[in-house]
Amino acid sequence: MVIRQARICIVALLATAVATPVFAQSGGEATFKAKCAMCHGADGLATGPMGKAMKIPSVKSPDFAKLSESEMVTDTTNGKAKMPAYKGKLTDAQIKEVVVYMRSLEK
Repeated sequence: MVIRQARICIVALLATAVATPVFAQSGGEATFKAKCAMCHGADGLATGPMGKAMKIPSVKSPDFAKLSESEMVTDTTNGKAKMPAYKGKLTDAQIKEVVVYMRSLEK
C-alpha cells in the first residue's frame, strides 16, 4: 500500500513538473510565441528571415516605440500591411495581452 501511494505521488510530481513551464508563461507570451514569433522573432527583434523580408521593425526601434497601445491593438485586430488581421482568431483580451507582452520585450 505504501509503495502504491509513493508511485502515485511520484506520478503527480512528474505531471506537475512537466506542466509548470506552460503555466509559467503569461497568456500574452504564449499567444505571442504561437502567433507572432514566426515573423517578429521570439525576442521581438525581427532579425529572422521573415522579419527582414517583411521589414518588420524591432520592438526596440523608434518606429515601434512611438506606437501607442491603442494603435498596436488596432493593427493586430485589423491587420496592417502584410500582417494578417487577428479579429475573430484571437479575443480582444488575448490581443491586449500580446501588446502588453510586446511592450515588455522593449526593455
